[in-house]
Amino acid sequence: MYATALWPDLEQRRVLLAVSGGVAAYKAAELCRLLTRCGAQVRVMMTEAARQFVGEATFAALSGQPVATELFNPVQEAQIGHIRLADEAEALVVAPATADVLAKLAHGLATDVVTTVYLAFRGPVLLAPAMNVQMWQHAATRSNVALLRQRGGHRMVGPESGEMACGHVGAGRMSEPEQILQAVGACLCRQDLAETRLMVTAGPTREAIDPVRFLANRSSGKMGYAVAAEAAARGAEVTLVSGPTALPVPSGVRRVDVSSAAQMAQAVQAEAGQQDVLIMAAAVADYRVRAVASEKLKKAQLGQTPTLELERTEDILQSVARLSYRAGGRTLVVGFGAETASADLQRLATEKLASKGCDLLVVNDVSQSDAGFEVDTNRIVVAEASGRVEASDLRSKRQIARQILDRVVALRQHGVAEQS
Repeated sequence: MYATALWPDLEQRRVLLAVSGGVAAYKAAELCRLLTRCGAQVRVMMTEAARQFVGEATFAALSGQPVATELFNPVQEAQIGHIRLADEAEALVVAPATADVLAKLAHGLATDVVTTVYLAFRGPVLLAPAMNVQMWQHAATRSNVALLRQRGGHRMVGPESGEMACGHVGAGRMSEPEQILQAVGACLCRQDLAETRLMVTAGPTREAIDPVRFLANRSSGKMGYAVAAEAAARGAEVTLVSGPTALPVPSGVRRVDVSSAAQMAQAVQAEAGQQDVLIMAAAVADYRVRAVASEKLKKAQLGQTPTLELERTEDILQSVARLSYRAGGRTLVVGFGAETASADLQRLATEKLASKGCDLLVVNDVSQSDAGFEVDTNRIVVAEASGRVEASDLRSKRQIARQILDRVVALRQHGVAEQS
């Protein structure tokens, strides 16, 4: 199941998808679908070998555009034009990138529409290799891959390890379409968080009652994971401290798994001093059971109206905001607050910002059916220490993540994060 909250915002971005001849060509059809779902304008070109695996009619239907398959077809050249394809695209994605195509790209051979357009293209190139494990490990392929990695503007996603169609097991499987989709987003992102160390907390915490039961909340972790995915795409070195969720780890992110509020506090405080930015998006429990039972509590023990004695958990946001100074500068701290009073969100955001002592405070109304917990969209109010308060319309959580990180970048650039 796709984590749509993590999908990059590719609205009106022009992506050129090159499909070469391998069994994994069927995955390229799904990649094309995902790119268009994210708003991208996709043009597809195919090698002759690719057409043996998937017909061009599939890609024409998915992209809504004619597919380039031949250099010397006068009708195609009049309608599409291989130089126009190169000039109009913002990113070139080769998926699957077979051993044959990698060799041709590495050595500048222009033998078909894909390799010819590649030589005329001047933007970022993303390669998704797919081949037999022995072909991937061959010295010739390794040499070709090394040449392409050294070439400016080229990125590679995968290959992954696993069982292949030929029955072999090992590295050579094309990355899954959603992973390639994330890499496309990174290719088209401005790298304004490069060399930035950024920690995000996400998801709920679970406070044990006994070995079977726990106290928790409805947080899915989608907002924090979207922030982590967007930050990594913009070049940050991202650490994600995550409570229990079913979400995949965003590409390029290091995840630290925790369960309770105490574990999350320990994980954050262990590395907070080495971070440039802390974004505390997790829905941390405010209370925990004072005495956790070592064995499952029986109904007979609990009685008809059981009572749990609770105690406060540590306020992680407040603690890191107070200890946010590190050698060479101040760590910028962003807090989150979940509320259920949309009419007062701006006031609540301002008050919570002051009480927590952070630089930026994001508040959302989790009582709304289309925002907050468990959904892929959100609307927020952002308060800054300068007094600025900004509200957003309903957007995808990835778009909200971009809005928050835009404010983080602006604050850092204007010196708010410098030690006073």
